[in-house]
Amino acid sequence: MKKTTLVIMAAGIGSRFGGGIKQLEPVGPNGEIIMDYSIYDAMEAGFNKVVFVIRKDLEEVFRDVIGNRIEKVVPVEYAFQEIDDLPDGFTVPEGRTKPWGTGQAILACRGLIHEPFAVINADDYYGKDSFKTLHDYLVEENHFDGKYNISMVGFILKNTLSDNGAVTRGVCEIDAGGNLMAVNETSGIVKTKTGAAFEKDGQMIEVDVESRVSMNMWGFEPEFFNELESGFREFLCNLSEGGKQEYLLPTIVDGLLKCSRANVKVLESKDKWVGVTYKEDKPVVVESIKELISSGKYPDRLYEMI
Repeated sequence: MKKTTLVIMAAGIGSRFGGGIKQLEPVGPNGEIIMDYSIYDAMEAGFNKVVFVIRKDLEEVFRDVIGNRIEKVVPVEYAFQEIDDLPDGFTVPEGRTKPWGTGQAILACRGLIHEPFAVINADDYYGKDSFKTLHDYLVEENHFDGKYNISMVGFILKNTLSDNGAVTRGVCEIDAGGNLMAVNETSGIVKTKTGAAFEKDGQMIEVDVESRVSMNMWGFEPEFFNELESGFREFLCNLSEGGKQEYLLPTIVDGLLKCSRANVKVLESKDKWVGVTYKEDKPVVVESIKELISSGKYPDRLYEMI
């Protein structure tokens, strides 16, 4: 079986780890968190290693809360995203207090991954079919041929909205062949009576609820680390005064598309995304997991069935 790795971006967990942090809120009947279900689905789909991206100062408590459990069912490694993990010649700008975004989070995995890999957020539930679709694509014979071969699971916008407030989504432009043309990061998207909209210059702009959106569920070949490394240097060289910008995966991929240096396949998913964007979202997630267990998609206790 071809090796594949699941990367979970969890470095955004704050210093109050274990004390009400949304990524660690129990949502399952036995205290399972969203990450537990993502890992279960990934293993079932065929992924055979997990890399957690965390902060170094949280390693011990992270292992206690989830890492030590997961190590019993699948090989686990840790990558550490730190604000001062910079290329030679660069220093942290004065006033900068947090790491550099999702691009740096994945770059932190260099040296740990030599096979195709998927990337997800720690606090998003993506659904079983999403993992299977992405895994199946990653194990196809897709070779690096001068352009980066990237895949992205595209969710239907209406399946990713919150009843409790606005969300930010990468709205995708896709050609007739299912290839990504552009990702338009759109903030402030809210449900409306007619669908969805966001505010711009004092006016509400409608968004097609059938649009495909990025939820940071990506597939990459290991060669992508070369791009992340060179791109991070360029990003740091072009920081504006104050240095508060972030090195973000959607922006990186969009830049590669604009200069024809990547092919990005959009893999369709009809799964309903759920996540804890707002504290009021938690009961929705809990009820969704309960229904999935009742329908037989998950056992009462995870991992025992694998």
